[in-house]
Formats: sequence, C-alpha cells, structure tokens
Amino acid sequence: MKINWGTAIVFVFIGFISFILFFVVKMNTNKKYEHDLVTEDYYKKELAFQEEINAEKNANALKNNVSIKKTTNGIVVIFPVDQNYTTVSGTISLYRPSNKNLDFEIPIVLSNSEILIPKDRLIEGRWAITVRWNFKNTTYLFKESITY
Repeated sequence: MKINWGTAIVFVFIGFISFILFFVVKMNTNKKYEHDLVTEDYYKKELAFQEEINAEKNANALKNNVSIKKTTNGIVVIFPVDQNYTTVSGTISLYRPSNKNLDFEIPIVLSNSEILIPKDRLIEGRWAITVRWNFKNTTYLFKESITY
C-alpha cells in the first residue's frame, strides 16, 4: 500500500491528538496530580477580607509586632513583650502550599511571650504562617512566609 502526503498528514494529526488526550486523561485521573483551590471556602473567606485588612493595619500600628524565628527545635512565634500576653487569644495557622494535608492550626495559649511550633510537625519546605490574635477586644493579624 502506498501512502501519499494527505494520508501521512492525517496520521500525524491523529497521533498528535492521541498523545495530547493521553496526557489530559492521565493528569485528570491520577491522584498524584490532584489540584485544589487555595482554601475550601474561598468565596466565604473573600467576603471577610476587609476585616483581615483592618486586623493587619492594627498589627502594623503596634510599636512591637509579632516576629517569627527559626531554631533547631522548630519555629518560635514571639509576641510583643509590652502586652499582657496572658490575655492574648487566637490561632496560629500554618499553610503548606504544596500539600493541603500538611496544614494545621495551633491555638494561642501563652505562659510567656513565645510559642514553639515543634520541628516534628514541620516538613522542610515553604510555609505560610498566619498569626491571628485578639488583645483587649482588638483583632490583629500577622502573615509571613518562611522556608523551614
């Protein structure tokens, strides 16, 4: 059988389309390549965004803001010493962009001005840390991305 130019072009197109369809099906069915939204309730969180902006402004207006330090034991979140840290309440959220299963939250319960996040809960890589705390009926928010 003799193959002319027209038949060869059709075979090339069919081969290319089959190649693309194979990878589309593979990426959509394999759990290894699962893609999620940034957060589960994205639109609900977007409605509360102005409150987040106000909380960040409150934190930036402080003379001493929260700071984060990497140590050999883990990550230390240091609260301002000039505040009465025993009345501070809130949460520390650690978000892992590459895997939502590694995300976790720690409630803020202070006995001194520091909270240690132990290294056994952390995997090497990029973490987005969000510290949301209340002090004297004012909400504060501090965000920082670090590589542990």
